[in-house]
Amino acid sequence: MTKKIRVGVIGAGRIGQLHMDNIQQHIPNAEIAAIADVALEHAQTVGRKLGVADVYPDPAPIFADSSIDAVLICSSTDTHASFIEDAARAGKHIFCEKPIALDLGVIDRALDVVAEAGVCLQVGFNRRFDPNFAEAKKLIAQGALGAVHVVRITSRDPEPPPPSYVAVSGGMFLDMTIHDFDMARFIADSEVEEVYAVGAVLVDPAIGEAGDIDTAVITLRFANGALGTIDNSRKAVYGYDQRLEVFGEKGQIVIGNPKPHTAVLSLANGDSAPPLLHFFLQRYSDSFVAELGAFVDAIQNGTETPVSGFDGKAPVRIALAAKLSLQENRPVKLSEIA
Repeated sequence: MTKKIRVGVIGAGRIGQLHMDNIQQHIPNAEIAAIADVALEHAQTVGRKLGVADVYPDPAPIFADSSIDAVLICSSTDTHASFIEDAARAGKHIFCEKPIALDLGVIDRALDVVAEAGVCLQVGFNRRFDPNFAEAKKLIAQGALGAVHVVRITSRDPEPPPPSYVAVSGGMFLDMTIHDFDMARFIADSEVEEVYAVGAVLVDPAIGEAGDIDTAVITLRFANGALGTIDNSRKAVYGYDQRLEVFGEKGQIVIGNPKPHTAVLSLANGDSAPPLLHFFLQRYSDSFVAELGAFVDAIQNGTETPVSGFDGKAPVRIALAAKLSLQENRPVKLSEIA
Protein backbone atom coordinates (compact mmCIF):
# COMPACT_ATOMS: atom_id res chain seq x y z
CA MET A 1 0.00 0.00 0.00
CA THR A 2 1.26 3.50 -0.86
CA LYS A 3 2.24 5.49 2.20
CA LYS A 4 -0.16 8.25 3.16
CA ILE A 5 1.20 11.77 2.71
CA ARG A 6 1.37 13.49 6.09
CA VAL A 7 0.44 17.15 5.74
CA GLY A 8 1.01 20.14 7.99
CA VAL A 9 -1.41 23.00 7.46
CA ILE A 10 -0.30 26.59 8.03
CA GLY A 11 -3.31 28.83 8.50
CA ALA A 12 -6.61 27.62 9.95
CA GLY A 13 -8.85 30.28 8.47
CA ARG A 14 -11.60 29.74 5.92
CA ILE A 15 -9.47 28.33 3.10
CA GLY A 16 -7.30 26.30 5.48
CA GLN A 17 -10.34 24.68 7.04
CA LEU A 18 -11.76 23.97 3.59
CA HIS A 19 -8.59 22.14 2.57
CA MET A 20 -8.45 20.21 5.84
CA ASP A 21 -12.07 19.12 5.49
CA ASN A 22 -11.40 18.00 1.93
CA ILE A 23 -8.35 15.99 2.96
CA GLN A 24 -10.30 14.19 5.63
CA GLN A 25 -13.36 13.55 3.51
CA HIS A 26 -12.03 13.13 -0.03
CA ILE A 27 -8.25 12.53 -0.16
CA PRO A 28 -7.67 9.01 1.23
CA ASN A 29 -3.94 9.02 0.42
CA ALA A 30 -3.24 12.01 2.71
CA GLU A 31 -3.75 12.87 6.36
CA ILE A 32 -3.49 16.02 8.47
CA ALA A 33 -0.52 15.72 10.82
CA ALA A 34 -0.39 19.20 12.37
CA ILE A 35 -1.88 22.70 12.23
CA ALA A 36 -0.21 26.06 12.83
CA ASP A 37 -1.92 29.43 13.19
CA VAL A 38 -1.10 32.64 15.06
CA ALA A 39 -4.63 32.48 16.47
CA LEU A 40 -3.77 29.47 18.62
CA GLU A 41 -7.09 29.05 20.43
CA HIS A 42 -8.97 29.07 17.14
CA ALA A 43 -6.52 26.57 15.66
CA GLN A 44 -6.92 24.33 18.70
CA THR A 45 -10.69 24.40 18.23
CA VAL A 46 -10.25 23.38 14.60
CA GLY A 47 -7.79 20.69 15.65
CA ARG A 48 -10.21 19.21 18.15
CA LYS A 49 -12.94 19.15 15.52
CA LEU A 50 -10.67 17.31 13.08
CA GLY A 51 -8.95 15.09 15.62
CA VAL A 52 -5.54 16.70 15.10
CA ALA A 53 -3.57 16.87 18.34
CA ASP A 54 -0.46 18.77 17.18
CA VAL A 55 -1.44 22.43 16.98
CA TYR A 56 1.10 25.26 17.16
CA PRO A 57 1.14 29.09 17.14
CA ASP A 58 3.83 29.11 14.41
CA PRO A 59 4.93 26.60 11.76
CA ALA A 60 8.49 25.99 13.01
CA PRO A 61 7.58 22.64 14.64
CA ILE A 62 5.96 21.53 11.39
CA PHE A 63 9.12 22.31 9.44
CA ALA A 64 11.20 20.48 12.05
CA ASP A 65 9.04 17.34 12.08
CA SER A 66 10.71 14.77 9.82
CA SER A 67 7.52 12.68 9.68
CA ILE A 68 5.65 15.45 7.86
CA ASP A 69 5.95 15.17 4.07
CA ALA A 70 4.20 18.30 2.87
CA VAL A 71 2.73 21.63 3.94
CA LEU A 72 -0.31 23.57 2.85
CA ILE A 73 0.33 27.32 3.14
CA CYS A 74 -3.05 28.96 3.74
CA SER A 75 -1.86 31.94 5.78
CA SER A 76 -1.91 35.64 4.83
CA THR A 77 -0.29 36.59 1.52
CA ASP A 78 2.58 38.47 3.16
CA THR A 79 3.79 35.21 4.77
CA HIS A 80 3.61 32.95 1.71
CA ALA A 81 7.08 33.43 0.26
CA SER A 82 8.97 33.11 3.56
CA PHE A 83 7.02 29.98 4.49
CA ILE A 84 7.73 28.50 1.05
CA GLU A 85 11.44 29.05 1.62
CA ASP A 86 11.35 27.60 5.14
CA ALA A 87 9.37 24.58 3.99
CA ALA A 88 11.65 23.92 1.01
CA ARG A 89 14.78 24.11 3.14
CA ALA A 90 13.14 21.59 5.49
CA GLY A 91 12.54 19.23 2.56
CA LYS A 92 8.76 19.57 2.59
CA HIS A 93 6.64 19.50 -0.55
CA ILE A 94 4.54 22.65 -0.78
CA PHE A 95 1.03 23.63 -1.74
CA CYS A 96 0.62 27.41 -1.47
CA GLU A 97 -2.46 29.53 -1.92
CA LYS A 98 -2.19 32.33 -4.46
CA PRO A 99 -0.43 34.65 -4.82
CA ILE A 100 3.08 33.59 -3.84
CA ALA A 101 3.82 37.27 -3.18
CA LEU A 102 2.98 40.70 -4.57
CA ASP A 103 6.61 41.41 -5.55
CA LEU A 104 8.30 39.56 -8.42
CA GLY A 105 11.73 39.65 -6.76
CA VAL A 106 10.32 38.00 -3.66
CA ILE A 107 8.67 35.34 -5.82
CA ASP A 108 11.91 34.67 -7.69
CA ARG A 109 13.83 34.16 -4.45
CA ALA A 110 11.25 31.69 -3.17
CA LEU A 111 11.25 29.75 -6.44
CA ASP A 112 15.05 29.59 -6.41
CA VAL A 113 14.97 28.00 -2.95
CA VAL A 114 12.35 25.49 -4.10
CA ALA A 115 14.43 24.56 -7.14
CA GLU A 116 17.56 24.14 -5.04
CA ALA A 117 15.72 21.92 -2.55
CA GLY A 118 14.16 19.78 -5.27
CA VAL A 119 10.73 19.66 -3.66
CA CYS A 120 7.31 19.90 -5.31
CA LEU A 121 5.50 23.25 -5.36
CA GLN A 122 1.90 23.72 -6.44
CA VAL A 123 0.13 27.09 -6.42
CA GLY A 124 -3.57 27.19 -5.59
CA PHE A 125 -5.19 28.26 -8.84
CA ASN A 126 -8.09 25.93 -8.27
CA ARG A 127 -10.27 27.06 -11.18
CA ARG A 128 -8.12 25.03 -13.57
CA PHE A 129 -9.58 21.97 -11.85
CA ASP A 130 -13.23 22.99 -12.23
CA PRO A 131 -14.82 20.18 -14.29
CA ASN A 132 -16.35 22.64 -16.76
CA PHE A 133 -13.20 24.65 -17.41
CA ALA A 134 -11.11 21.47 -17.47
CA GLU A 135 -13.38 20.09 -20.19
CA ALA A 136 -12.97 23.28 -22.21
CA LYS A 137 -9.20 22.94 -21.91
CA LYS A 138 -9.40 19.30 -23.00
CA LEU A 139 -11.53 20.11 -26.05
CA ILE A 140 -9.19 22.91 -27.10
CA ALA A 141 -6.15 20.64 -26.69
CA GLN A 142 -7.88 18.04 -28.88
CA GLY A 143 -8.25 20.66 -31.62
CA ALA A 144 -12.03 20.94 -31.40
CA LEU A 145 -11.90 24.71 -32.04
CA GLY A 146 -8.83 24.78 -34.24
CA ALA A 147 -6.88 27.95 -33.55
CA VAL A 148 -8.26 29.97 -30.62
CA HIS A 149 -9.14 33.52 -31.62
CA VAL A 150 -10.85 35.06 -28.57
CA VAL A 151 -11.07 34.16 -24.88
CA ARG A 152 -13.78 36.00 -22.93
CA ILE A 153 -14.00 35.72 -19.14
CA THR A 154 -16.64 37.19 -16.85
CA SER A 155 -15.87 37.16 -13.13
CA ARG A 156 -18.10 39.03 -10.69
CA ASP A 157 -18.35 38.64 -6.93
CA PRO A 158 -21.69 38.79 -5.10
CA GLU A 159 -20.48 41.46 -2.69
CA PRO A 160 -17.36 43.60 -2.22
CA PRO A 161 -14.72 42.94 0.42
CA PRO A 162 -14.26 45.47 3.23
CA PRO A 163 -12.00 48.42 2.38
CA SER A 164 -9.60 47.26 5.12
CA TYR A 165 -8.96 44.12 3.06
CA VAL A 166 -8.54 46.07 -0.17
CA ALA A 167 -5.92 48.29 1.46
CA VAL A 168 -3.58 45.31 2.09
CA SER A 169 -4.55 42.85 -0.67
CA GLY A 170 -2.63 44.52 -3.48
CA GLY A 171 -5.87 45.61 -5.15
CA MET A 172 -8.47 43.95 -7.32
CA PHE A 173 -6.08 42.82 -10.05
CA LEU A 174 -3.92 40.93 -7.53
CA ASP A 175 -6.58 39.53 -5.22
CA MET A 176 -9.48 38.87 -7.61
CA THR A 177 -8.57 39.16 -11.29
CA ILE A 178 -5.41 37.12 -10.72
CA HIS A 179 -7.58 33.99 -11.02
CA ASP A 180 -8.84 35.23 -14.38
CA PHE A 181 -5.33 36.02 -15.59
CA ASP A 182 -4.35 32.44 -14.76
CA MET A 183 -7.45 31.07 -16.49
CA ALA A 184 -6.80 33.19 -19.59
CA ARG A 185 -3.28 31.83 -20.17
CA PHE A 186 -4.41 28.32 -19.20
CA ILE A 187 -7.25 28.29 -21.73
CA ALA A 188 -5.38 30.14 -24.49
CA ASP A 189 -2.33 27.91 -23.91
CA SER A 190 -0.21 30.97 -24.54
CA GLU A 191 1.52 33.69 -22.58
CA VAL A 192 0.07 37.18 -22.38
CA GLU A 193 2.20 39.74 -24.20
CA GLU A 194 0.19 42.93 -23.70
CA VAL A 195 -2.47 44.21 -21.30
CA TYR A 196 -4.79 47.20 -21.41
CA ALA A 197 -7.01 47.84 -18.39
CA VAL A 198 -9.69 50.38 -17.62
CA GLY A 199 -11.40 50.62 -14.27
CA ALA A 200 -13.84 52.57 -12.16
CA VAL A 201 -15.32 52.83 -8.69
CA LEU A 202 -19.00 52.07 -9.23
CA VAL A 203 -19.83 49.80 -6.29
CA ASP A 204 -18.39 51.25 -3.07
CA PRO A 205 -16.78 54.70 -2.74
CA ALA A 206 -14.79 53.42 0.24
CA ILE A 207 -12.90 51.09 -2.10
CA GLY A 208 -11.85 54.12 -4.12
CA GLU A 209 -10.79 55.89 -0.94
CA ALA A 210 -8.63 52.84 -0.16
CA GLY A 211 -6.88 53.40 -3.50
CA ASP A 212 -8.49 50.69 -5.60
CA ILE A 213 -11.23 50.10 -8.16
CA ASP A 214 -14.23 47.77 -8.02
CA THR A 215 -15.13 47.47 -11.72
CA ALA A 216 -12.78 46.71 -14.60
CA VAL A 217 -12.50 45.62 -18.21
CA ILE A 218 -9.15 44.22 -19.34
CA THR A 219 -8.03 43.30 -22.83
CA LEU A 220 -5.20 40.84 -23.45
CA ARG A 221 -3.00 40.06 -26.43
CA PHE A 222 -1.47 36.57 -26.42
CA ALA A 223 1.80 35.44 -27.93
CA ASN A 224 -0.05 33.03 -30.24
CA GLY A 225 -2.07 35.90 -31.74
CA ALA A 226 -5.30 35.31 -29.80
CA LEU A 227 -7.10 38.12 -28.02
CA GLY A 228 -8.75 38.09 -24.60
CA THR A 229 -11.19 40.12 -22.56
CA ILE A 230 -11.95 39.99 -18.85
CA ASP A 231 -14.72 41.92 -17.12
CA ASN A 232 -14.83 42.15 -13.34
CA SER A 233 -17.14 43.57 -10.73
CA ARG A 234 -16.94 43.43 -6.97
CA LYS A 235 -20.73 43.22 -6.72
CA ALA A 236 -23.23 41.30 -8.84
CA VAL A 237 -26.55 41.53 -7.02
CA TYR A 238 -27.75 38.26 -8.57
CA GLY A 239 -24.92 36.08 -7.24
CA TYR A 240 -21.46 34.73 -8.03
CA ASP A 241 -21.07 35.12 -11.79
CA GLN A 242 -18.34 33.02 -13.44
CA ARG A 243 -18.53 32.49 -17.20
CA LEU A 244 -16.17 31.59 -20.04
CA GLU A 245 -16.46 31.78 -23.81
CA VAL A 246 -13.75 30.55 -26.17
CA PHE A 247 -14.13 31.36 -29.86
CA GLY A 248 -12.00 29.73 -32.54
CA GLU A 249 -11.77 29.02 -36.23
CA LYS A 250 -14.07 25.97 -36.01
CA GLY A 251 -16.61 27.18 -33.46
CA GLN A 252 -16.97 28.14 -29.82
CA ILE A 253 -17.17 26.75 -26.30
CA VAL A 254 -19.48 28.47 -23.81
CA ILE A 255 -19.52 27.73 -20.08
CA GLY A 256 -22.26 29.28 -18.01
CA ASN A 257 -22.96 29.36 -14.31
CA PRO A 258 -23.92 26.09 -12.60
CA LYS A 259 -26.99 26.31 -10.39
CA PRO A 260 -28.25 24.24 -7.45
CA HIS A 261 -30.76 22.59 -9.80
CA THR A 262 -32.22 23.06 -13.27
CA ALA A 263 -35.91 23.09 -12.37
CA VAL A 264 -37.77 26.10 -13.78
CA LEU A 265 -41.16 26.90 -12.28
CA SER A 266 -43.58 28.35 -14.86
CA LEU A 267 -46.75 30.02 -13.62
CA ALA A 268 -49.25 32.50 -15.00
CA ASN A 269 -47.11 35.44 -13.92
CA GLY A 270 -43.89 34.09 -15.44
CA ASP A 271 -40.98 31.73 -14.86
CA SER A 272 -38.72 31.37 -11.84
CA ALA A 273 -35.41 29.54 -11.54
CA PRO A 274 -32.90 29.02 -8.73
CA PRO A 275 -30.38 31.78 -8.09
CA LEU A 276 -26.68 31.40 -8.80
CA LEU A 277 -24.51 29.71 -6.22
CA HIS A 278 -23.59 32.28 -3.61
CA PHE A 279 -19.80 32.28 -3.54
CA PHE A 280 -16.59 30.55 -4.56
CA LEU A 281 -16.74 27.88 -1.84
CA GLN A 282 -19.94 26.52 -3.40
CA ARG A 283 -19.13 27.28 -7.06
CA TYR A 284 -15.72 25.65 -7.00
CA SER A 285 -16.17 22.92 -4.38
CA ASP A 286 -15.17 20.12 -6.76
CA SER A 287 -12.11 22.00 -7.96
CA PHE A 288 -10.70 22.39 -4.45
CA VAL A 289 -10.84 18.63 -3.96
CA ALA A 290 -9.31 17.95 -7.37
CA GLU A 291 -6.37 20.32 -6.93
CA LEU A 292 -5.37 18.72 -3.61
CA GLY A 293 -5.71 15.28 -5.12
CA ALA A 294 -3.41 16.30 -7.96
CA PHE A 295 -0.86 17.69 -5.49
CA VAL A 296 -0.77 14.49 -3.43
CA ASP A 297 -0.57 12.37 -6.58
CA ALA A 298 2.41 14.39 -7.82
CA ILE A 299 4.24 13.76 -4.55
CA GLN A 300 3.52 10.04 -4.55
CA ASN A 301 4.32 9.55 -8.23
CA GLY A 302 7.36 11.82 -8.34
CA THR A 303 5.83 13.90 -11.14
CA GLU A 304 5.56 17.63 -11.74
CA THR A 305 2.67 19.46 -10.13
CA PRO A 306 0.00 20.73 -12.56
CA VAL A 307 0.32 24.37 -11.40
CA SER A 308 4.00 25.18 -11.08
CA GLY A 309 5.88 28.03 -9.48
CA PHE A 310 6.17 29.61 -12.92
CA ASP A 311 2.37 29.37 -13.22
CA GLY A 312 2.19 31.11 -9.85
CA LYS A 313 4.42 33.97 -10.98
CA ALA A 314 2.93 34.61 -14.44
CA PRO A 315 -0.48 35.94 -13.28
CA VAL A 316 1.25 38.29 -10.83
CA ARG A 317 3.22 39.79 -13.73
CA ILE A 318 -0.01 40.23 -15.70
CA ALA A 319 -1.70 41.84 -12.68
CA LEU A 320 1.20 44.28 -12.24
CA ALA A 321 1.00 45.13 -15.94
CA ALA A 322 -2.74 45.75 -15.57
CA LYS A 323 -2.12 48.07 -12.61
CA LEU A 324 0.43 50.04 -14.61
CA SER A 325 -1.94 50.18 -17.58
CA LEU A 326 -4.72 51.55 -15.38
CA GLN A 327 -2.40 54.14 -13.84
CA GLU A 328 -0.96 55.34 -17.14
CA ASN A 329 -4.02 54.78 -19.35
CA ARG A 330 -2.13 52.83 -22.00
CA PRO A 331 -1.42 49.29 -23.18
CA VAL A 332 1.48 47.73 -21.27
CA LYS A 333 3.70 45.00 -22.65
CA LEU A 334 4.66 42.24 -20.26
CA SER A 335 8.27 42.83 -21.24
CA GLU A 336 8.03 46.08 -19.27
CA ILE A 337 7.37 44.15 -16.05
CA ALA A 338 10.69 42.79 -14.80
